Amino acid sequence: MMTKGKGLLAADESNNSVPKRLDPINVESTPENRRRFREVFLGAPGAEQYMSGVILYDETLRQSASDGTPFPKLLASKGIVPGIKVDAGAKDLPNFPGEKITEGLDGLADRLKEYYGLGARFAKWRAVINIGEGLPTQEAIDANAFALAVYALRCQEAGIVPMVEPEVVLKGPHSIERAEEVTTNVLKTVIEELKKHRADLEATIVKTSMVVPGSESGQPMNPDQIAEATSRCLRASIPDGVGGVVFLSGGQTPEQATANLNAIAKLGPYPWPVTFCYARALQYPAIDVWAGKDENVGKAREAFLERLKANAAASIGSL
Repeated sequence: MMTKGKGLLAADESNNSVPKRLDPINVESTPENRRRFREVFLGAPGAEQYMSGVILYDETLRQSASDGTPFPKLLASKGIVPGIKVDAGAKDLPNFPGEKITEGLDGLADRLKEYYGLGARFAKWRAVINIGEGLPTQEAIDANAFALAVYALRCQEAGIVPMVEPEVVLKGPHSIERAEEVTTNVLKTVIEELKKHRADLEATIVKTSMVVPGSESGQPMNPDQIAEATSRCLRASIPDGVGGVVFLSGGQTPEQATANLNAIAKLGPYPWPVTFCYARALQYPAIDVWAGKDENVGKAREAFLERLKANAAASIGSL
């Protein structure tokens, strides 16, 4: 999963989220159209040169390519590790306005056993941390860190590598300085909770936000400034023994996500492998080209591979 010069695709949008991808190109979100949408990316020839893993959604893990090959088997045949999103989404945290708690621990152990049988070898659980007036509270951070730790233990019990994702949301008027303060605290809290629960940190992947200014702050997306803040944050919060660190794009444009990743990588080496795990930043150019038409699949895959190749190079600071 953490092969140098490769990254991961987050293709785990829920069925409620996929319309955000398909509506703009006038494609109805049916099971078959979602399968076709996924196959544009999962079936792209040569993707294995730049991609080491893919996070799938429950529906996709059970679907197959046009030739009948189950998607997990298709990926594994290329040396790409299949993964699975296992959380049930972020819900409002009672008595904490503006804050979220991620659900899905009930029945998780049984689901992980089934997912392993279907071919998944790593999993992802996303927590949502909002920055705002008086937010986040330490109570909300603690609650989400606890859930991430329990999830990680369940994964390791099932022989599945946990990817813990405490996302500090980009939206808001906060400064990059505030983002660094919050992200550092969140990551430190998550790591401490993992240690308390005796999770194997060497077999745990941390998926984190880059430290960026809020989308409504008016501060520019300066790659050098973002790299310095992100590097400080990671070195202050992630211990040497962690299995790896991957970045989410979190609403950045494809070009911003690539430029910022490249700047961060140039400040290495780091005590752990560092790479990308993007969704929209890899998908959007290809979705526009595909437009739901089979005759456009080849060109769409070229656009996808172009983004993959650029980010693979950025992950080692070679752009």
